Amino acid sequence: MNETRGVTPDLMIKTEHLYHYYQNYDDDGRETIVDEDKVDYSIEDITLDVPKGQFLCILGHNGSGKSTLAKHFNALLLPVKGGIWVDSIDVTNPENTWEVRSRAGMVFQNPDNQMVATIVEEDVAFGCENLGIPPKEIRERVEKALKDVGMYEFRKHAPHLLSGGQKQRIAIAGILAMRPKCIIFDEPTAMLDPSGRKEVMETVHELNDVFGITVIHITHYMEEAVDADRIVVIDQGKIVMDDTPVNVFSRVREIKAIGLDVPQITEVAYLLQEAGVEIDTHILTIDEMVEKLCQLKQNM
Repeated sequence: MNETRGVTPDLMIKTEHLYHYYQNYDDDGRETIVDEDKVDYSIEDITLDVPKGQFLCILGHNGSGKSTLAKHFNALLLPVKGGIWVDSIDVTNPENTWEVRSRAGMVFQNPDNQMVATIVEEDVAFGCENLGIPPKEIRERVEKALKDVGMYEFRKHAPHLLSGGQKQRIAIAGILAMRPKCIIFDEPTAMLDPSGRKEVMETVHELNDVFGITVIHITHYMEEAVDADRIVVIDQGKIVMDDTPVNVFSRVREIKAIGLDVPQITEVAYLLQEAGVEIDTHILTIDEMVEKLCQLKQNM
């Protein structure tokens, strides 16, 4: 494991001037020569610090680079330039890959693609088995992980018979059993119905609030970002915003200009303001909207 100066113990993830592009290949499967002065970077000059225990939401339209960035946090991709550290471990060193993944797990958008066994508890145990954890400890970890995500009663079920939300919670349990300090969620609710999205997001917030796990949540559902500690917006491979949810979403015109939406309540406040109503756009919830409208009525 390689540690570096400037990476403090309170940081879960640190990147410095991170660059990445996807290599092209010719018809014979050989890598084409790249002129780095003309290359189209998928992420470009990303410098980011993520403190331990933070709930960070990364937003961006399709093709913005947000998923490419997320895959660097789990060593699924390595940068072509720049540095990245997970829990002070140098991700760019291939010898550290499994050490990185034991600290930062990843959950993807399609739960069916993450199922590898025919019984739930065997599926949850898969990652631990790859880490060489003793069988007795694996059983203890699997039991606890399933209880933590509220799926213990389904431990003997076949994963393919579960709902989408239940499958995603099983995928989360599989990561939890590996005891990571950080979990990266790459659009985990994209293929779920509203009920499934709700149950998965409740589980994600519980992991952060109750267990103190650092959460990095990539999503295109603006309502899922409202309760985050911090939002980073990616556009054309670069960070264009980095602030609290209320401050990011109050920049309605800028958000829309890069092809994103804002939460519906914030949109209503924005439209009211455009219509001449003196109301603040720093509104994220229905309760906040009711409070602001009541204040306006009292001042009339």
